[in-house]
Amino acid sequence: MNNYQRITTRKPDGIENKRAFLIGSGIASLAAAEYLMRDGHMKGNQITIFEQGALSGGAMDGAGNPENGFIVRGGREMEEHYECLWDLFSQVSSIEEDGRTVLEEFKELNDADPNFSNVRVIFNKGEKLRSTDLGLKEISSKELTNLLLTKEDDLGAKSVEEYFDPAFFESDMWLYWRSMFAFQPWHSVVEMKRYMQRFIHLMPGMSTMRDLLFTKYNQYDSLILPLKRKLEAEGVKFEFSTTVTDLDINFDDNKKTVTAIHLIQKGTEAVVKTTAEDLVFFTNGSMTENSSLGDMNNAPVLNRTEGAAWHLWKNIASKHEAFGKPEVFCNDIDKTKWESYTITANGSKMRKLLENFAEREFLPHQTATGGIITIKDSNWLLSVTVNRQPQFKNQPAGCTVAWAYALYPDKNGDFTAKKMGDCSGKELLQELLYHLGIGENDMGGYIDECIVIPAMMPYITSQFMPRVKGDRPAVIPENSVNLAFLGQFCEIADDCVFTVEYSVRSAIMAVYSFLDLDKKVPEIYASQFDIRALATATKTMKSDHQSIGKRIIESVIKKKLANTTFEGLV
Repeated sequence: MNNYQRITTRKPDGIENKRAFLIGSGIASLAAAEYLMRDGHMKGNQITIFEQGALSGGAMDGAGNPENGFIVRGGREMEEHYECLWDLFSQVSSIEEDGRTVLEEFKELNDADPNFSNVRVIFNKGEKLRSTDLGLKEISSKELTNLLLTKEDDLGAKSVEEYFDPAFFESDMWLYWRSMFAFQPWHSVVEMKRYMQRFIHLMPGMSTMRDLLFTKYNQYDSLILPLKRKLEAEGVKFEFSTTVTDLDINFDDNKKTVTAIHLIQKGTEAVVKTTAEDLVFFTNGSMTENSSLGDMNNAPVLNRTEGAAWHLWKNIASKHEAFGKPEVFCNDIDKTKWESYTITANGSKMRKLLENFAEREFLPHQTATGGIITIKDSNWLLSVTVNRQPQFKNQPAGCTVAWAYALYPDKNGDFTAKKMGDCSGKELLQELLYHLGIGENDMGGYIDECIVIPAMMPYITSQFMPRVKGDRPAVIPENSVNLAFLGQFCEIADDCVFTVEYSVRSAIMAVYSFLDLDKKVPEIYASQFDIRALATATKTMKSDHQSIGKRIIESVIKKKLANTTFEGLV
């Protein structure tokens, strides 16, 4: 958001007569509630958030203790140009230091301790990959160039593996890409294109993960908790253990108006009547729904039943084509699932082992591994990371929390000879230790000090499934009077999913549009139009053939500047 847009909005007429109902309590809903109050001048007691679980935060979780083990299902890699996210937290008070905002404490931490990965990839039982080259062949560089230049409509529902030559999947770039973003060959090449154009300025740091930003603690304590406390202090109502099952929608006069919310609250069915003056925000779909946990002796059980969030979206989508096609994203669990696990090490052996691979000591509140360390020759494509320690406020000195995940839970391990999805926490740890160079006879000391909690997530990459226009609903569908869609499964042109930024952007778009506010949504950082970013990306690819920058200059810029006073610029 440029400074000209940093205004205090005028109070919308009739705002005191409106109510807002938000279905789901992930970051998108929390952000929508905040902007309804901040820029929409709505009182907190006019806002109700329905949540089927017992905690807010959605995928941004973090819980546990050193005795029973900590658990985080996933992590967040952020960067400087998350314009919506940083706008949100620029006015959320820190719970660490009086008089500071979450943004201020976050920036201060990352400025003082910039992220850098000394070792991004290992192989051959702990050997470290020292090359930082992306390993792209000429055909792959050309394909990447063409992908950046091709219109989304021309790509359709094509997958990554349908677009690229097999040579691309042998490159280190694909290794970095899929392990960093959790992309699979069968995922949408349109989404890969969006990632390329959205983050092309970060390409030079793919092998070292520099320029990425991380929170001080886990994502729940660092981001969700301060925001939730602010909303509660303003009077926002949180209704936990509440499952919304359907919405009544009136389609008179070509308009779409929610007239009732059907829900089950602590086992009792209820109906909330709504009018055209009320606003309904629905986080359609879920990446972490039906997640299941295991323990040291038991594998998590894959839950294939249809979860409440997906069921509700299907109910709503059946009423009108403008509400999207949820089955595109949720009907093939074997292509959308993967597994992660959290390691709580109450001792020094595991910590010292991981410090060796990170090539730095894990000092308090400083960069540890600097991002994931990916095991290149792992059948599961296993990655492990240690974020700043402690990751939890109740984590004692001498306790280390690490997180690991793998993209192929249906493949046999290299040590365990079992499918990852069938492994207990102990077996998952043994597989990791094997790849870190620890022999079977020496594993006992590491295992004895560790608690491992696995998490199986059936829909964790469902947002990446190939899709075409119309499969995801607009944030506010055409002629919708009071229904907005939020989160990872609504359509926002040019931005990319599986990011906190996408969820927050959807919230701002919905609030500003519904209330017709005289303020613009922060622009998406358009690094694909920055010739400097293109030049550095070209240099990173280290190719002698025609580069991205050269092709764009020849095919686009020179044509535009021909016969003008700026013709000599290029």
